[in-house]
Amino acid sequence: MRAQDQDGGEQRVIVLATRNRGKVRELEALLAGLPVRVRTLDDYPTVPILPETGDTFEANAKDKALTVARLTGCLALADDSGLEVDALGGAPGVHSATFLGGDATDLDRNDWVLGRLRGMEEGLRTARYRAVVAVATPDGAVTIYEGTCKGRIAERPRGDHGFGYDPIFFVPAYGRTMAELPPEIKNEISHRGRALAAARDHLTSLVRAGREPSA
Repeated sequence: MRAQDQDGGEQRVIVLATRNRGKVRELEALLAGLPVRVRTLDDYPTVPILPETGDTFEANAKDKALTVARLTGCLALADDSGLEVDALGGAPGVHSATFLGGDATDLDRNDWVLGRLRGMEEGLRTARYRAVVAVATPDGAVTIYEGTCKGRIAERPRGDHGFGYDPIFFVPAYGRTMAELPPEIKNEISHRGRALAAARDHLTSLVRAGREPSA
């Protein structure tokens, strides 16, 4: 699908397979500079909530991207991401957004992690953010990219930026949590930012080639 830009030229439409506003803001910033018109599932109310039932980040991202590309007829981008805490055996991992149930908040999930690590020494609080990005076209082609960001779990929440586990994810190189970092720095070093950087050349080629059919 194509859309008109402000100068009357054509832009490819890319649909982000999410209704999470925090994630949308990050993905829009990371896609800046590409000749695309970014839309989200808020623009497609008939597309149902996409369950994340896979056992891996890759399975969830792939399923969401392919579903959205098929239902919208547009190039689609999906990600699945989460926090892996070494002292918790990699938990919450792929279940980072759901392990406490649908009514749990970011604060609830952060408190759970902090509670499990209470009193643990700094060297044992290692963790990583992991993201998998899937880019899909309506013809069923899909490509996968991954990014990680290593850090450790802070002793208490700090910062007002970002979302999810950002207030408790400490980045040693900057001496701050993700939630304390300016968005432009977070987007440069984050798991999602690194996955999108890896996907950028492929996205550019898809936009130029116009693989998705016009609507």
